[in-house]
Amino acid sequence: MIDLFEAALEIQQFLLGRRWRHCIIGGLAVARWGEPRATQDVDVSLLTGFGDERDYVEPILGEFSARVPDAHRFALENRVLLISASNGTPIDVALAGIPFEHAMMDRASFFAFAPDVSLITCSAEDLIVLKAFAGRDVDWIAIAGILASQRDRLDWNYVDEQLQPLCELKEDRQTPRHLEQLRRRLDTP
Repeated sequence: MIDLFEAALEIQQFLLGRRWRHCIIGGLAVARWGEPRATQDVDVSLLTGFGDERDYVEPILGEFSARVPDAHRFALENRVLLISASNGTPIDVALAGIPFEHAMMDRASFFAFAPDVSLITCSAEDLIVLKAFAGRDVDWIAIAGILASQRDRLDWNYVDEQLQPLCELKEDRQTPRHLEQLRRRLDTP
């Protein structure tokens, strides 16, 4: 876990130094809001908008090692920059720009994982939206952990407002239903 924290601090310091809006998502955010799970990388969402991605990708690649050939092209085509921290830990930088991601940045906050490790992470609600939208088995397990840990503190109106339009984009009616079923199941004693 020490390598993950070092990598997260390294990318966060780089992004803060440029005053670029970002937050930690993925496994480290799950550790804050839910039940810790094994994770091998650091996931960061970086607010680039649309059209200016090069202005972000190029400086990052000037400081961090790429994990794939032609990482610049890969990032612009897939909206994710695959890099490594100086300690070799993988970092995935998602290039954010949609309204949900703007709202996610507004709601992000610092969390002290350890005395010298304070990281900006997304909110529990935003993490639920991200995980539900991704929809892998591991994501649903993470959501269950968040629900168990955060139970009565979650803003479900916000989750529904953010998740619904994302699911409509991919014509997915199952994800909101699945989330509601999971929520009911965990609310039942």
